[in-house]
Amino acid sequence: MSKSLQLKEEGNRHFQAGDYIGADGLYSKAIIADSKNPALYTNRAMARLKLGHWDSVITDCQTCLALAPQNMKAHYYLAQAQLSIGDYDGALENALAAHKLCAATNDKSLGAVTNIVLRCKKDRWEHKEKLRLHQERELQDEMLALLARDRDEMLMTVEPDDQVERRIIEEEASAKIRTLSAVFENARTQSLKRREVPDWAIDDISFGIMVDPVITKTGKSYERATILEHLRRHPSDPLTREPLSAADLRPNLALRQACEEFLEQNGWAVDW
Repeated sequence: MSKSLQLKEEGNRHFQAGDYIGADGLYSKAIIADSKNPALYTNRAMARLKLGHWDSVITDCQTCLALAPQNMKAHYYLAQAQLSIGDYDGALENALAAHKLCAATNDKSLGAVTNIVLRCKKDRWEHKEKLRLHQERELQDEMLALLARDRDEMLMTVEPDDQVERRIIEEEASAKIRTLSAVFENARTQSLKRREVPDWAIDDISFGIMVDPVITKTGKSYERATILEHLRRHPSDPLTREPLSAADLRPNLALRQACEEFLEQNGWAVDW
């Protein structure tokens, strides 16, 4: 057994025992012994994920991908680290890359990878929503300030003892301010309303929203990860109970596009 493999296996034992610092050190020694082995970088990235060393995880995953561009684990760990530092677009890109590689091989990690894709979509949507709401509040404040300034400028043109004209100006300005505030408040209320998830987007096995729907011979669609897990236990159609295998499944591209568009506008639906 090579020196690097011995160190890797010892690192695995430390990792399984929850000693992530020890595992990190052993994987690092293994990398020194064999710097061209991509698996060593993903092992160390896995330990560093547990330690919350996000930048180091990103570096390890990028090194691994330079050696092995189709390494699913590297994309998977990279997505998690990028999500943790707020790189939402990068995280989603790598989560989708990991999902594509998993789906192509019917990898047992597909369920976990699907969950990361959903988490990336949700966190990215929430980030965009926070930015949008912040921008709306800034715009509201600017417009209210303009109305107040216009009111004050108009009052300066009126004689101090002309109370009737001054009252008219103030009442008109107050009405405009109330109307503008109501418009923004109504817009916020509408945008924060939780809408129902359409039935066509829901997987009938997990009851979650679908990311990568596949269609059976009977025309029923399921999330790829959940139907494959079902078929590992019971090789039959969940609906008809007739024999069914992974080879019988076909991507439902139209439904996938519809689900993507729905999640893009309704990131909250991930937790539905």
